[in-house]
Amino acid sequence: MQRWRGLEDIPQDWGRSVVTIGSYDGVHRGHQLIIRHAVERARELGLPCVVVTFDPHPSEVVRPGSHPPLLAPHHRRAELMAGLGVDAVLVLPFTKEFSKLSPADFVVKVLVDKLHARLVVEGPNFRFGHRAAGNVGFLAEQGGTYDFEVDVVDLYESGEAGGGEPFSSTLTRRLVAEGDVAGAREILGRPHRVEGIVVRGAQRGRELGYPTANVETLPHTAVPADGVYAGLLHAQGETMPAAISVGTNPQFDGVERTVEAYAIDRVGLDLYGLHVAVDFLAFVRGQARFDSVEALLEAMAEDVKRCREILAGDAGDAGE
Repeated sequence: MQRWRGLEDIPQDWGRSVVTIGSYDGVHRGHQLIIRHAVERARELGLPCVVVTFDPHPSEVVRPGSHPPLLAPHHRRAELMAGLGVDAVLVLPFTKEFSKLSPADFVVKVLVDKLHARLVVEGPNFRFGHRAAGNVGFLAEQGGTYDFEVDVVDLYESGEAGGGEPFSSTLTRRLVAEGDVAGAREILGRPHRVEGIVVRGAQRGRELGYPTANVETLPHTAVPADGVYAGLLHAQGETMPAAISVGTNPQFDGVERTVEAYAIDRVGLDLYGLHVAVDFLAFVRGQARFDSVEALLEAMAEDVKRCREILAGDAGDAGE
């Protein structure tokens, strides 16, 4: 799959293509439906499928300080899109100047002049251009002028986790923030993942017999609510069952919020300085302060036992 950053990266001899545009944070099941439709239509037409997305998130430029927590960094989104059959991903730097581009200018500069769109595939609520003035109706009108079609794909309705709301990144972020990683997983179609570099912490876990990988998360990461979770630790091409702690470590008067993953039953694991990924499969308990270190150790032993049970019974896709 080709990856381009900015319009100047698109090959000059690029021919016609099928295009879909959006932030696509999380590449959740609603996004997957749109992207799969675009890929299928591209195959029917014998054309490549291109996903256009933005960096940073448009809200940060339009309303500084409002950057939403991210469900997936751009490299992860690209991996997921490649798995769906996308041929190229174009990341457009979203600047103040770019935000002032009218819907009509966006169509000409991006879809017509550079990507030579034959078909554009979007969800029903797609908005674009200055002040989000463009919608799928306007896009279809422009298609009549510039010789491209527009397909509108309805999003899935979420089930039990979302109470019938359409699948959305906003809903998924809310569930993650509440610690409902099972609900988030239902929408994403895979466990919620947090990535980062393993850094040295206070090393109390090691002293207590539960050495953890202290993950320095990427900027704007959507981190689940404080508590203990059952999950998976991905490092050096290996996937390991893990007990994950999120929080400030109130037992030792901590103030900095951390994500720490204990690779269950692994001895002598040294991950310092490595980029790792942590998947959250199930909430175990909330963050708590115990009366003594002994009580904490008892709770940690019970946490690990519970995580073992959950992970042994989990038949989901660990690798996604």
